[in-house]
Amino acid sequence: MSGRHIRTTFKILTITVILTMIVLGVMFGVAIASVRNIVSIENFSTFDPPLPSRLLDSEGRLITEFASSEKREIVSIKDVPQHLIDALVTREDKPFWTHHGFTVRSYARAFIGILTGKNLGGGSTITLQLAGTLYADRRDISFRRKFVELWWALQLERRFSKQEILEMYMNRMIMGPGVYGVEAASKYFFGHSAKDITIAEAAILVIQLSSPTRYNPIRNPNIARERSREVLNQMIELGYVDAEEADTSFALHWDNYDYTRVANDAFYARDDKAPWFSEYVRRQLEDMLYGSTDLYKDGLTIHTTLDLDYQAIADSYMNRYIAQVNKEYAASSSQRLREAERIYAPMAEMLGLAFNLENIFFNETKIRSKSMDFYRQNINPTIDALALMFGLEPLKAATNASYGLSKTQLEKNTVEGALITIDNETGYIKALVGGSKFEQSNQLIRATQAKLMPGSCFKPLYYSAAIDSRRFTPGTLIYDAPVVFYNEDGTPYIPLNYKGEWQGQVLTWFALAKSMNVPSVKVLDGIGFDAAINRAATLLGITSPDEIRMTFPRVYPLALGISQVSPLKMARAFSIFANQGREVSPIAIRSIDDRSGRSILEPEKDLRAAQSKKGSDIQVISPQNAFVMTDLLKRVVKDGTLAYPTASGAIFTYKDPDGNRYTIPSAGKTGTTQNWADAWTVGFTPYMTTAIWFGFDRPGNSLGVSQSGAAIAGLAWANYMADIHRGLPYKNFIRPQTGLIDVTVCAVSGLLPTNFCDEGTVTLTYYEGTQPRTSCDLHKFKSEQAESAIRNLSGQQDIIGGGQINATLDFDLSDIDMLLRSMEAQSTTPGGPALKPQGALQSEPVITVPQEVDVRMLD
Repeated sequence: MSGRHIRTTFKILTITVILTMIVLGVMFGVAIASVRNIVSIENFSTFDPPLPSRLLDSEGRLITEFASSEKREIVSIKDVPQHLIDALVTREDKPFWTHHGFTVRSYARAFIGILTGKNLGGGSTITLQLAGTLYADRRDISFRRKFVELWWALQLERRFSKQEILEMYMNRMIMGPGVYGVEAASKYFFGHSAKDITIAEAAILVIQLSSPTRYNPIRNPNIARERSREVLNQMIELGYVDAEEADTSFALHWDNYDYTRVANDAFYARDDKAPWFSEYVRRQLEDMLYGSTDLYKDGLTIHTTLDLDYQAIADSYMNRYIAQVNKEYAASSSQRLREAERIYAPMAEMLGLAFNLENIFFNETKIRSKSMDFYRQNINPTIDALALMFGLEPLKAATNASYGLSKTQLEKNTVEGALITIDNETGYIKALVGGSKFEQSNQLIRATQAKLMPGSCFKPLYYSAAIDSRRFTPGTLIYDAPVVFYNEDGTPYIPLNYKGEWQGQVLTWFALAKSMNVPSVKVLDGIGFDAAINRAATLLGITSPDEIRMTFPRVYPLALGISQVSPLKMARAFSIFANQGREVSPIAIRSIDDRSGRSILEPEKDLRAAQSKKGSDIQVISPQNAFVMTDLLKRVVKDGTLAYPTASGAIFTYKDPDGNRYTIPSAGKTGTTQNWADAWTVGFTPYMTTAIWFGFDRPGNSLGVSQSGAAIAGLAWANYMADIHRGLPYKNFIRPQTGLIDVTVCAVSGLLPTNFCDEGTVTLTYYEGTQPRTSCDLHKFKSEQAESAIRNLSGQQDIIGGGQINATLDFDLSDIDMLLRSMEAQSTTPGGPALKPQGALQSEPVITVPQEVDVRMLD
């Protein structure tokens, strides 16, 4: 068969297929039109317009609107310049002004492209594209969709003028990331209205219609420049624009183009009074909404738990303290560097010279570091812009790598912070701060997502189990001194107290209030890993066995808070203490209504129903345990590490309308991790619980020895909590009616006080049956030993004052202590008296610390 016959046959086949498609399309359209429920062909404007979804706080106040994918502004075709209209027609549909909705040539071109596997251009005219956008799902790649588009295109052409069709098209089509229509796109890309668009800008705008991502001039300026140049050349060929005018506009635009500009989605530029909370809710909504429900178009109303007043206070304090901590960190870092230069640099260089160690020279390292910093800050942005301008992909990859290193350094050297407040009874999230500033490069919601070591804030979780074990009470005597613990694998562990200080004999409540590490590890050792881990997991709401195994390592440093948990989980755990031991489930979304006000989802109602079904299982810990733990944590505020930030709780003192003063009780715990890397405070009142954290996204640096949990997080927590409680009436923690007893004990021994106990007493809350029943013999023993020593030394040189002493003289306890210490000192000499305390005074051996042991010192 000759070539001419083949071509003729192919043409006949092509024409037959096209005619068949047209006939089928018309038939299908007639069938659609005959269906009873079809939208009237005369009513092209009766569809629901896209509406933003509104986020409301607990008082019904607007937080923000979600409308990022429908950033749209309407503009009349009469108000835009003619060259924008010409550019649209040139790029999308050259015969637009003459066809009746479709062209056979376009369909044929598209059909041949499918057969040959080549991209010869689409078959859709401007009218077909508009019909598909309004009345079809353009994600559906099928002949059925093409038939629907064709039918509605014919109706559009019959009902509207070309000017009206083009106006609808230019206002409805997507033309950028979350941007619809030429007006919104012009403002997004060029910063001005489409009414003022230039010829070059018009060419850039119309190429967005085919691929808003690939031809985005911000992300891919070189590709956008080349493609827009092609559109300008076509406009010149069609006589829409003069060549000189087009060239001038093109050169003016690209010669002055800012290649360093960063793409910024409209979502991040929205007005938002609580951006971290809004993002937290948005992510939850993505999991909740199903089917065709669109958060950004369907005009939903989301009722949340946030209190905008609390949020404003939280933002104010966190911004202030994050800035302050970063300033202090920079100052302490500079001081450490100066000290290193003064003390260690000469030593390092001397070693380098002595042993020919080239990489150890301090000055060279310092110069190299400064050079790299200068390159990243000043040179790399310029090179990055040049790489974009000239399309140098390998160079662009190198600049991106430099940006990555800069980001890593920023994460290691920038202090971040997080705050979350929840209502103790409802679990409502009342305020949330996820970091310093919410933006495209900073979207980690640290309050809910970050896995952080809580330090000593973790201690109350297993102290709760210790109280339930009845092996420990608030008045149990624990000896605070260096001691070696051996992990399950045999490795030794020696905890140190904050600042390396030892207190000797202390009571449990005092050890927790002062955040002592050795007594805390002894508590963990006393109850065992299983009891401690099970209680911590229960309070934190961790139920998966795998997650429990990964979160809680079975090593003794667990006692000092090396598990990694979020501030939200820590707040949840502490709120259970305040809620009489009942479960607290943090919640952010109460209900969701559609655009007509009909409720479509009620997460809070579902949560309450699930909690109700639990019955008695909703009790996570007993009310008695919760009250004892609350009492212990109140002592942290009154006498412990939170005493200074809260003025021993006085910061929560207010006046009622009658002028009477009242103080709302408060409780909490501070935490500082190893090397002062993280600073925490988690605390609560009868109303609310708040967790605050400061630290680094990428570990490795220290906040500085002056920036502990009490010093920075404690101050932020105290001031913030004091402000949000202002105006609230007095409320106290609820005490169970049974199971508890208050007992006044000796402040030193924890036993019932006697007349000899002149170092003070303390009233503690015990489980009934665990309270002390024996009298203190510690001070009586000391007194008896002192009297015996006095009698034995009668007539000898006075070891205290240098003169003769009389056994009948009265001594206060400090004199007796001094006397006993002197006697113990003499006992180390040959023939000296040997005094060994009995019972409560039995001391534990001080074990020498091996050099290879890793020592952790956490607050």
